This record gives sequence, structure tokens and C-alpha cells, in this order.
Amino acid sequence: MDSLDNLYREIILDHYKNPRNKGLVTDPGYVTVRIKNPSCGDEITVQTRLEDGKIGDCRHEGKGCSICCSSASVMTETMIGKPLETAHAVAANYLNMVSGKPFDPAVDLEEAEVYAGVRQFPARVKCASIAWQAFLQTLEKK
Repeated sequence: MDSLDNLYREIILDHYKNPRNKGLVTDPGYVTVRIKNPSCGDEITVQTRLEDGKIGDCRHEGKGCSICCSSASVMTETMIGKPLETAHAVAANYLNMVSGKPFDPAVDLEEAEVYAGVRQFPARVKCASIAWQAFLQTLEKK
């Protein structure tokens, strides 16, 4: 189990140090949602562009702890190219997983599975979920 924990830690640190899809764009085709967690200072903005019923692009920008920022990076990589319905299902399943609610292990969370252990640390659940909640809100605002 230690090697798995180390692998998870490496993935989280890699996405924190080398975030994917970071940086916002000024394009009216994107829906933008910003969420701030006043209790810890995490602040994230997510932008989503839909193309033909799929997530054409997903961007993020923000500041916060390694879990917050890395999960935003992982979320964008996980979502780009997914059909809208699949993206909804994956995001909802991820949020259930990190918050300790029942979730479907058959839903492929890809690298986002590394955040499964967050549920053991209630103070970190918001850190791991803030970008995912912002993403779902971008889909609702379309």
C-alpha cells in the first residue's frame, strides 16, 4: 500500500507543480464560475466550453493548497473530450467519493482516483472538491 500512496502523492505533486490547462481565456464561448472558500482561502475559477455535446475545453486558474490546485488540473484533464452526460456522471461520482458518500467504482475517474483518501480528512474535502463543484456549475449555466 505504501507504493500506491507514494504514486498518489507523486501524481498530486506533479499536477500541483506542473498544472495542465491553467490560465483563463477571454472568449464568450466559455462559461466561467469562480468559487472561494473563505475558511481556508482556496479560490478557483473554472471555464468550460462545450462543442457538439462534449467538453471541448476546460481551464482553471486559482490559488490554494496542493490538493485544491492539483485537483483542478486533474479535473480539466479528466473532463476534456467527455460527452456532457458522462462529464456530469464522473464529476458527481468524484464528489461522492471524496466526501465519503456512496459512489460507483465502475465509473472511470482516471487520475482523479488519487483523491480517494481525502475522505479520511474532512477538513480537506472542500479542497479536493471546489474545482469540481465549479465545473458542474459551468455546465448548469450553459
